[in-house]
Amino acid sequence: MTEIIYKPLTPTYFKQVIELANQVHGDGYVNDNSITDWVGRGITKGINCSFVALKGDKLLGFRCTFSATRWLIDQWCSPALWPIPPDKCCYFKCNTVDRRYRGMGVGKQLLQLSIDAVKKQGALGGVAHLWRQSPNNSAVAYFTHCGGKLVKNHPDKWHQASKQGYSCILCGYDCHCEAAEMIIHFDK
Repeated sequence: MTEIIYKPLTPTYFKQVIELANQVHGDGYVNDNSITDWVGRGITKGINCSFVALKGDKLLGFRCTFSATRWLIDQWCSPALWPIPPDKCCYFKCNTVDRRYRGMGVGKQLLQLSIDAVKKQGALGGVAHLWRQSPNNSAVAYFTHCGGKLVKNHPDKWHQASKQGYSCILCGYDCHCEAAEMIIHFDK
């Protein structure tokens, strides 16, 4: 039996990442330009904080994480409510696991690898927007289990993206899904 291995997310895996992301999240969620940008935002001090999970050549999942100060704090963020200075927070952009491998610890391991990497970059914590409409609200449950704390809920977080070519798997091109803004404060 082939074991699951974890590697930094590099261009070698972009095609598989795009296919899995669009299958899980909806068409237009990721493309060649966005994945290149996302991975670039996660490399600081020569440390890549985005990872893939593989079984042989098959991609089981991936996590894209942006290094602290390499992401935009926008209207969907509440830095006044964070227990960490914004310039010390990374951003957990996307965690995606093939449905056949969920519940096996793949997402948790991808998150832990990202945390280990961003801590080496100097981050003290990380912020994410979790999809409340995930099956059984599993995204929020998983992130909470990994130490995440709810900061604020944001209705219509992906609405604008759905008007610009993203087709949500639940709402299509008129997404009204809600995001849970959550934060993890890393242990010293």
